[in-house]
Amino acid sequence: MERPHGGAAVSETNPSLPIGILAELTHRCTLQCAYCSNPVELLKADRELATEAWVSIFNQAADLGILQVHLSGGEPMLRRDLPELVGVLASRGVYSNLITAGVGVDARTLAPLAAAGLDHVQISFQGAKPETTELIGRLKGGHERKLIAARAVRAAGLPLTVNAPIHRRNIDEVELFIELALELGAERLEIANVQYYGWALLNRAALMPSREAVERQIAVVEAARASLRGVLAIDFVAPDYYARYPKACMGGWARDAFMITPDGTAMPCHGAASIPHLAFDNAARTPLADIWHRSPAFEAYRGTSWMKDPCRSCERREIDFGGCRCQAMMLAGDAAATDPACSLSPLHGRVSDLARIEAAARSEEVRHRRIGAATEPA
Repeated sequence: MERPHGGAAVSETNPSLPIGILAELTHRCTLQCAYCSNPVELLKADRELATEAWVSIFNQAADLGILQVHLSGGEPMLRRDLPELVGVLASRGVYSNLITAGVGVDARTLAPLAAAGLDHVQISFQGAKPETTELIGRLKGGHERKLIAARAVRAAGLPLTVNAPIHRRNIDEVELFIELALELGAERLEIANVQYYGWALLNRAALMPSREAVERQIAVVEAARASLRGVLAIDFVAPDYYARYPKACMGGWARDAFMITPDGTAMPCHGAASIPHLAFDNAARTPLADIWHRSPAFEAYRGTSWMKDPCRSCERREIDFGGCRCQAMMLAGDAAATDPACSLSPLHGRVSDLARIEAAARSEEVRHRRIGAATEPA
């Protein structure tokens, strides 16, 4: 959906207005997932924006034309002001999606959110079986609490998405995840293969599945999509390291969405802070409209003019927009390089070899994350 401001043509210097924001309200979390995509250095509660700052940001977002805000974390249910923030979005006609681990959601805690105007809930399941959920999330009884949460969402009449982060430890449960989504009455199931940034990068050797397992998973998903069309929407997020072409990062760098961290830092994508030469504005101090239209960090890789070959001359340049800038930085040492996950990248062989080596390593040591504490092997 293109909504150019002022009726002018969309260009790299006059981008379309953004559609969505991923608002990370907190890095605090009840789980210790080994695949967490948040930074290795988490922000503690004293760094989180106050209620009035988020209220101002969300009102500015509505003024900017934002259509949807995804309330995430960490665990957003740990914010006591969550109903108030949902209410602000509802009052401005902005669609709100709660992204939660579900362990703090039940009929009692959901009621004020539903009353405030919450539109949708996405619950992550670390496994389709209780033992897998507990192994990955490190919370006893976590699976049963997620089931309670999902049933409370449906009882409240809210749409439900089941999110299944897939890696070596649960890739053989894809069929069970599909059965679970159907049992819970979910409208949507997201089979989301883990991408290796943040904490997940530290655990890559313990989480990377084999190519054969990924191919089996794809076959299961494709068959289920065909048989369940009109019953359950199944989104599939392919694993970068086994993909032929990369994904467009957040739909393309600063093209139609961006994210805000718990302290207010606004970035085009989740891992953008890993690009050392970029400086990011804080949405609590700089108007959102100025950040979107004039931030040098947002303009750095917006559109296609920054591209080098083979991206610059590729017919897919406005499909995947060069792939992930953070992954290019991490694997190629150059944020302007073609994402090495792309089969057309000169460095693609490095990614293929890395995936093969990590999958073969079959490390059993997993470092679970915990805010304010050292890493903990398990």
